[in-house]
Order: sequence, then C-alpha cells, then structure tokens
Amino acid sequence: MKHVSILAFRQALASSMTIPLEMINAASLIHAIRLKQRPHLTLLTIGETAGPLTLTGGFTLVPDASIEDVVHSDLIFVPALWGNPRAAVKQHLRTCHWLAQQYARGAVICSVGTGSYFLAEAGLLDNRSATTHWRYFDDFQHSYPLVKLQRKRFITQADRLYCTGSINAVRDVMLYFVEQLFSAATADEVAHHFTHELKRSYESLLLSGDQKNSHHDEEIIKIQEWLQAHYHQQVNLQDVAQKFNINVRSFNRRFRAAADKTPLQYLQEVRIAQAQELLKKSNLSISEIAFATGYQDVSYFSGLFRRINSVTPGEYRHLVRNKLFNVAANSVEE
Repeated sequence: MKHVSILAFRQALASSMTIPLEMINAASLIHAIRLKQRPHLTLLTIGETAGPLTLTGGFTLVPDASIEDVVHSDLIFVPALWGNPRAAVKQHLRTCHWLAQQYARGAVICSVGTGSYFLAEAGLLDNRSATTHWRYFDDFQHSYPLVKLQRKRFITQADRLYCTGSINAVRDVMLYFVEQLFSAATADEVAHHFTHELKRSYESLLLSGDQKNSHHDEEIIKIQEWLQAHYHQQVNLQDVAQKFNINVRSFNRRFRAAADKTPLQYLQEVRIAQAQELLKKSNLSISEIAFATGYQDVSYFSGLFRRINSVTPGEYRHLVRNKLFNVAANSVEE
C-alpha cells in the first residue's frame, strides 16, 4: 500500500494543499469503483507538530499526523507559502530535516510554488534543476546558488524531486502522479473533472528538454487558457488581443517571446491536438472533426493536419487505432 503525505504549515496556501488532496481522493474513488476494490493507498495531512493549524486565508486544518508519526512516505507534497518563504522555512527546519530523511528512504517529493524553498534548504536541490514562483526567482537563486534554477519551466524533475512554479501547474503534475499511482484511464477521468485542458499537458512539461515549452508570462498564460477553452469557436486573434486589453503588435510580440510561436500557430496546434484525440477515440467523420475543432473548410483542415503530422487525418486514425488494437491484443495474450 502506497503512503502519500501532504505537509501543512500556518504559512501555507490552502489551495496548494487541497488540489493534491482532492485529486488523489477522486482518483482513489474512481479507481475503486472501476475495479470494485478498496483504495490501495493511505493519504494523510501532516503537520510539524500535533494540533490544529489556521492556514493563510483563515482556513483551519487538523492534520492527521505529525512528522514524528510518519517513518516513511512514498510521495510527499510540500505546499506553497504566503509571504517571505525564507523566513517561513527557517521556522520549520525540523521539517527540512524530515524531508531529507524521507528522500534518503526513497520518497518522491513534489513542491508547489515556493514550497521548493524547503527542498533547497534541506540540500536536496543542490546541483539539480528546480523552479519556484516567478516572483522569488532572484531571491531563490541568491539564497541557493547551487540549485540549477529553471526560470522558463513550470515543472521540473530531477531524480525523485519535482518542483512546480505555480498552483495551477500542480494540476498538471498531479495527473502524472495519479497515473503512476493508479492508471492512465484513471488519470484521464480525473483530468475531465479537474482541468479544461484538451489533453494532459504534464507529459510535454516534464519530459521535454526544451525550456521554451513553458514560461511565466501570466497574461499570455491567461490567453493560452482562453484559446484552449474556445478553440472550437471561430476565433479572431485581433479580437482576442482586444479582449485582454493588449494591442495587436504587443500581443504578437509577447506571445512569440513567451511561447516561441505565434498566436495562430498555438491555436492551430491546440486544434490539431484535439483532432488527434477525436480521431483516436471517436467515430466522427473527418468533416465532423474539422467542424468540432473550429474549421469549416475540411480541405484546409486536412492540409494543415498533414503539414503538422506528416499524415492525413484518415491515415492518422488508421495508424493510432491499429497501434491500440495491437497493444490490447498483446495484453490479452500475456
């Protein structure tokens, strides 16, 4: 049975704790219903000492246990901190020591936002890649010069240490952990409930070596999220710039600087990614898929799809379904 811990501090942002808590609980319930089995993990909130905590924002929490009660945990989440993260960490050096012990015993540790200060203070991030909340980049790098700070990454992975640059990013990495703890099917179901992404984005964030795949321009992130939510509609990018109170020239310049591609290229990639999912998982016709992803001209859609994927939509559907069939057949034979 796996043991998952979520640390709790008075300086913690409650949302950075409740997102992992709720997503793992949901995954456990979904997995149990599908397989008709009881949950196969223990999930605890852990304080440095026993007793209730009033977190930032006035949320009161009674941890399930203290760090002294937990000898070993397989997966640990360190929450984001409000205010001065260095000052907060100095008040919890016992927890830093506990984290170092847990890592030495094989634990996987994931920090949310400025929670990375705990890992750095414990010496776990020395000579390893890490990220933190963008506002504290300079302070973090000055305080922990041995850490390889990745300013253009929302999620970093170094051995068994994961860092996320924001509370939003933790949703992506949580889907990765849900898949590891349960299954890909469970992760897909959890994604439907907790994110509006077209597909799980943690794979590119975690596995890509290209740091330009992510950035910290929060206004452009909002625009990307809007495009992800409205890709199926007729989108006029000039209207989008106006919606977010950015002139068109600045919009194009900032978007390219942040995402390393134009807004149109990004929208096309979002639409084609959704088309790939529909080709793989639905029986919609090519014209229906084109319309569902915002294209009224089927010929234009097919040409764009082929330019991006080097195969036509029909060829892509045949290839991925044949692959899925072969995988399923091999699983049955085993």
